[in-house]
Amino acid sequence: MTSANNLAATSRLQPKKQTLEDAYSPPANFLEIDISDPQTHGVAKKRYTDYELRMRTNLPVFKLKESSVRRRYSDFEWLRSELERDSKIVVPPLPGKAWKRQLPFRGDDGIFEDEFIEDRRKGLEQFINKVAGHPLAQNEKCLHMFLQEPVIDKNYVPGKIRTT
Repeated sequence: MTSANNLAATSRLQPKKQTLEDAYSPPANFLEIDISDPQTHGVAKKRYTDYELRMRTNLPVFKLKESSVRRRYSDFEWLRSELERDSKIVVPPLPGKAWKRQLPFRGDDGIFEDEFIEDRRKGLEQFINKVAGHPLAQNEKCLHMFLQEPVIDKNYVPGKIRTT
């Protein structure tokens, strides 16, 4: 009889059949960030590429549920340094700076080549999704400003977001 009890106790739970409503209802909590539409601006030493960063979420900590801002690599560097200084999380690395691609007298466009820009876009998207997905980082003012404000105020007062 003991083996029958063990078998009953260890048998798999019967899965609940999924309904169409379950399958197509919005997830309980979600945070989606994608980076797209790289655009190169300026000429010579003033040349740079920025990217559109779009965010959608239903997490209550974010005041906007949808936002779209443009950011360049140096903005990601700023965010990373702010998080390293003010938060208690291990901040993942950014994709490389590509110093060799910035040397003069190259036979190509260096950091402005489509292939490089696409690789960097993918790396930045991985970085921001890792950072924004971290529960402690979600409370940092610098992350909210980076994701949702059209212009980053680099003179802001660091701190936590208060939700009431």
